[in-house]
Amino acid sequence: MRSARPVVGLTCYVEPVTRGPWQDQPSATVPHAYVEKLERAGALVLVVPPRPDADAALALEVLARLDALVIAGGADVDPAHYGQDPHPSVQDPRADRDAMELALAAASAETGTPLLGICRGMQVMAVAAGGLVEQHLPDRVGHDEHLPGDGVYGEHAVTTVAGTRLRRLLGEDTTVPCYHHQSVLTHPGFVASAWAADGTLEAMEDPGAAFRLAVQWHPEMGEDPRLFDALVSGARLHRTGQK
Repeated sequence: MRSARPVVGLTCYVEPVTRGPWQDQPSATVPHAYVEKLERAGALVLVVPPRPDADAALALEVLARLDALVIAGGADVDPAHYGQDPHPSVQDPRADRDAMELALAAASAETGTPLLGICRGMQVMAVAAGGLVEQHLPDRVGHDEHLPGDGVYGEHAVTTVAGTRLRRLLGEDTTVPCYHHQSVLTHPGFVASAWAADGTLEAMEDPGAAFRLAVQWHPEMGEDPRLFDALVSGARLHRTGQK
C-alpha cells in the first residue's frame, strides 16, 4: 500500500565523507535542511543520487516513482551544456549531477511532474530548456550581495511579477537567503516571476504547467515554508491525476 504522503525526490551530490574510521567514503549527500522543510510540508522524501550515464529513459523511470521533484542547489552547471567557454570563476564541473539533473528537468516537462528548482536547480532547468546562464554575476552588478563570502548566505529583497504563481504564493515582496554567483539569462518556455533590485532574475515559472517553478535563492535556509507547502500540494494533486 502506498504511503498517504506524496513522494518527493531530492537530487544530491556524491561526495567524499569522513565518518569515524571511514575516510573520504563516497556518499550520497545533500543538506538536511531540504529534507526538514519538505517533511514539514508533508512529503515523504527520497534522495535521488546522480548518475553520469543518465539519459531520458532513466529520468522517466525515476519520475515514474515520484509525485514531485526538487533539483537542489550546488555547483555551477558546466558551460559546455549551453555552448560557452567557462569564466575563470566557474567551479569544476560535476558531470554526474549535470547529466542526471538535466535529464530529469527535461523529462519532467514531458510527465508533468511538479518541479521546484533551487539555485543551481533554476539554472539546470533553464539550460535543459535551451537557455543561457550568466557565469559571474558580480561582473555585471558590481557587488557581492548575492554571495558575500565562502559559506556565508546573503539576504536581499525580491519583487515578484504581477499575475504569476509566485506572486500569489509570496505576495509582492519578500526577503530571501541567497548564495550564488551566477544567474539565468534566458529561459525558453518559462516566464520571469521575480527580480532583485539590481536586475538579477530571481525566479521563473512555466505558465502552462501545474507546478514548474524555480527560484535563485535558498528557501531551505529560511523560515518561510510556502514554496515547499505549494510543491507538496502540487505533488498530492499529481499523485491523484488532478491538475
